[in-house]
Amino acid sequence: MIEVSLPLKFVALAITVGTLVGNVIAFPEYQSLGGLSRREMAEAMSKLTPRVYQGAKLVDDKDHPFRAPGPNDQRGPCPGLNTLANHGYLPRDGVATPSQIISASMAGFNMDIQAAKLATYIGHLLDGNPVTDLLSIGGKTSRTGPDPKGPSKVSGLRTHGTFEGDASMTRGDDFFGDNFNPNRKLFDQLKEFSKRYGGGYYNLTVARELRYHRIKQSIDTNPTFELMGHRHFTAFSEAVFPTSMFVDGRVSGPLAAHLDMKPAESFFMNMRYPRGFFRASKPGSADAESIPVVLGNDPTRVGFQAGRNVRGVKTFVADGSQGSLFSICTFYEFFVGKRIKGIYPNPTGVLRRNLNMNLQFLFDSLSDQTNCTQMFPYGRD
Repeated sequence: MIEVSLPLKFVALAITVGTLVGNVIAFPEYQSLGGLSRREMAEAMSKLTPRVYQGAKLVDDKDHPFRAPGPNDQRGPCPGLNTLANHGYLPRDGVATPSQIISASMAGFNMDIQAAKLATYIGHLLDGNPVTDLLSIGGKTSRTGPDPKGPSKVSGLRTHGTFEGDASMTRGDDFFGDNFNPNRKLFDQLKEFSKRYGGGYYNLTVARELRYHRIKQSIDTNPTFELMGHRHFTAFSEAVFPTSMFVDGRVSGPLAAHLDMKPAESFFMNMRYPRGFFRASKPGSADAESIPVVLGNDPTRVGFQAGRNVRGVKTFVADGSQGSLFSICTFYEFFVGKRIKGIYPNPTGVLRRNLNMNLQFLFDSLSDQTNCTQMFPYGRD
């Protein structure tokens, strides 16, 4: 039997990330990382803290009206990020700095700061531009600036196999051609599961059943299905996220952490706040209390462990070599030593300096309880 022990607050990026163009935090005006010295950036990041007031607050307000994205605006597979961009908490073109992403996660959804940092820096290191300090929440765009030298793609959060992954609750697998637009069939399935297991509400019980059902659907239909490394985290985190971040912060009592289908459709399908929406009443995320509820305690259930299809559909094999919910440090070591090192094998100058900064921010966002050994793939400055 595998013991479930999840001290790390990890949330989907899908995470799960967003930006505020304003004064939500004490941070110098979101300058590019490329224009700051190491000392200046370290000092600025140390001041990245939530505002004094961290309770429920109207976020669908006159300063953040909904506006549908234009043809050149970037949008990705994460309904939370898309909502923040459509309401102007993120730059409406869908290109932002990590500090903007972290601050809007807190401003727009009252997301826990450590979870926001962790999700943001995983996404930025995989899909962003470390020289210009810009990340697209959607696809590749010239607005992130010239690509750094090397095999890096700087192709945005909807790039399959980086931050985005298979078995989304409301988006299709990349194998089928569209991994980021709302999928009506999958959303209707979410509604049906909410009726069957949650009395018409999406809650943690529904999240558990739908999470495993979507994993099995992908195993049975997608020959390239993977649930490896950080995707094992984000798959379960994204199932939890709506119960804490998409429920109006004024809701309490028996209906707390219960998402009604009308606001669910607003977020998942329309990427906008329900009219008059209040953010969560306290900072939260997919955490060490909620993820185990969705994960359950049956290690024989397919998807409980990380893995992938190895020879076409219905050939899922458990594989924890890239880490999993049960092996945070293995994930960290693989992510830094293999994934990032593979994207940037021999960086020099500003690129090397900025990668080291971002890797430091990533390590700092890990829970102290993980006891992982910090890695320095590009040496110490």
